[in-house]
Amino acid sequence: MASGFPPPKQQDFLAQELYEPSPLFTWAELQSMAGDGVLAPLYEKSFTPPGLAVTPRLRARAAASVVPDRIRRKVIAGRMTAAWIYGCAGAPERLSLLVDAKHRISSVRSARGCILHEVRLGQLDVVSIGGLLVTSPLRTAVDVAMHVEADRAVPALRMLLSQDELGVRLRLLTLAVEASPRVPHKKAALRKLAALSLQSDAFPPEAAA
Repeated sequence: MASGFPPPKQQDFLAQELYEPSPLFTWAELQSMAGDGVLAPLYEKSFTPPGLAVTPRLRARAAASVVPDRIRRKVIAGRMTAAWIYGCAGAPERLSLLVDAKHRISSVRSARGCILHEVRLGQLDVVSIGGLLVTSPLRTAVDVAMHVEADRAVPALRMLLSQDELGVRLRLLTLAVEASPRVPHKKAALRKLAALSLQSDAFPPEAAA
């Protein structure tokens, strides 16, 4: 006897936000669905339903899936990886992961698809997003200004400053960079911020405060 319901479609099973290889769908099946337009690639082996608004939480979850469980609690997504998580840069080829100096890089064995950097972090420098530790928006902006080449850093910094909800202000960012003890990096970072200050008309008024 007919049930009166239409036959199920593949889209009917897409009730979650993030898809990765699992007992539900293999890697090959996910790739096939992406090819058919049923899923959209997000990062590495992570996919989302098409049309879904991709949030920092989803990007962080996708990044977390690349980080081995054994080191996930000891590393912090930073630099251009954090900028991507905040929606201010393109997806990284390899994740930039920061290791607090108290742990030492030697205690965290290298992971495929990741670059490790030993740094010093304050309590306000780290937030948790989607199950992954990520540098705060301000710390992310400071690190991008200090450690990323200008052609990639300036567009990312412009985006970080333009998103009011991130709370990054050009004046505060400049003060944070000036307070850094790394003199060679500081000079280059201040040049990037000077370039941004010339474009301050493109920011909301509060971003330049």
